Amino acid sequence: MIVIVEDDAGMGRALQRLLRVSGFDILLFGSAEAYSHANCMRVPYCLVLDVQLPGISGPRFYEQLGYRRPPAVFNTSHDNPETRSAVACAGGQELLIKPFVAKDLLDAISRVAPGGGPAP
Repeated sequence: MIVIVEDDAGMGRALQRLLRVSGFDILLFGSAEAYSHANCMRVPYCLVLDVQLPGISGPRFYEQLGYRRPPAVFNTSHDNPETRSAVACAGGQELLIKPFVAKDLLDAISRVAPGGGPAP
């Protein structure tokens, strides 16, 4: 399962469709708080996190997950040194700049979470 946390509803649906068509089980949330309050029992294979979220930011949320955090791919439309630094300091392995193509996301997921993959 991949968890997407994206506050732009259109972008969230697009990511959800792409990853479902690629064979992944998906959960979509509009904020980090919504995901936290959902109390998901399954640990995700990977997180796809927007950097600029309402409330707590993607990097701050990822930091707070602590040692139990799954791999993550961050995405943003704000490519600047502060954003890159926030993602790196949070432990983010991949940062995609919007707009990006589907292959870039799928490749990033493969790099951060090797050995997993779509549901059979």
